Amino acid sequence: MASESTFDVVSKVDKQEVANALNQAQKEIAQRYDFKGVGAEADFSGEKILMKANSEERVLAVLDVLQSKMIKRGISLKSLDTGEPYASGKEFRLETSIKEGIAQDVAKKINKLIRDEGPKGVKSQIQGDELRVSSKSRDDLQATMALLKNFDEADLQFVNMR
Repeated sequence: MASESTFDVVSKVDKQEVANALNQAQKEIAQRYDFKGVGAEADFSGEKILMKANSEERVLAVLDVLQSKMIKRGISLKSLDTGEPYASGKEFRLETSIKEGIAQDVAKKINKLIRDEGPKGVKSQIQGDELRVSSKSRDDLQATMALLKNFDEADLQFVNMR
């Protein structure tokens, strides 16, 4: 096999699954007894998900419901970027955004990990918000995939295996 094999490392989230998880969370929040009368809600606010409640504990409980629905829908919590609860008038708010793509600093860490701990013939290069990994050996590429599955800083997927 003379030609090089490649795959791309990406970090993508299915927006429809996020919308489905948010819809399920909204239904549960509306039905649960402990959320009655506390003004608890979760909804899209532009590109972010905004959660509201009358106390910090309740808004964190809303976040917990949303996270559990996302896990059931197969969305990794690594792809969520959640801020801290803050007071806004009489209610507490919490914003979370969905991370798409691999940030430059994370891509450099992945690149360094592949260089330091990956098989010898494997090369990687940053291409925008994804990483292209190439090698002459498909076995080396699969070993690299196994190495990257334990990477903690981002939710990674492997696509375009050629």
